[in-house]
Amino acid sequence: MAKPDAPEGTKLIAKNKRAFFNYTIDDKIEAGLVLVGSEAKSLRAGKANLSDAYALPKGDELFLVNCNIATYDAASLQNHDPVRSRKLLLHRREIDRLLAKIRERGLTLIPLSLYFKDGRAKVELGLGRGKVAGDKREAIAERESKREVGRAMKRGRK
Repeated sequence: MAKPDAPEGTKLIAKNKRAFFNYTIDDKIEAGLVLVGSEAKSLRAGKANLSDAYALPKGDELFLVNCNIATYDAASLQNHDPVRSRKLLLHRREIDRLLAKIRERGLTLIPLSLYFKDGRAKVELGLGRGKVAGDKREAIAERESKREVGRAMKRGRK
């Protein structure tokens, strides 16, 4: 079942919660995925993990690496390799723009979420820069202060 805040026709499969903690995300882009049949069925069952995944340029194409899509039990002999590299589908100008940013500024393409949109598997990629330990501490402190403010507001309403 789709999340209530998701747009109509989308079904969220997996979300990379660690991406926003480990990286500062500058830009987001949606890309299609090239899948085999057992991968698509496994995704429909919600068996995917994006925690260690990233996008990597090979030649003039982009590939999703380390994305774990569990094997589909009913596929038997025709099953796929769970952590194989999967080609990302983007327009040529989008690929060129992303490759230029990756090479020029030292950014990384991180998958943020994996979902079905109108029956097609899509991945939302974020163009991000890795955070250092100090940035992570700031994020934790900011989250804690927001939580404290929320608690104080809630106590004030009662």
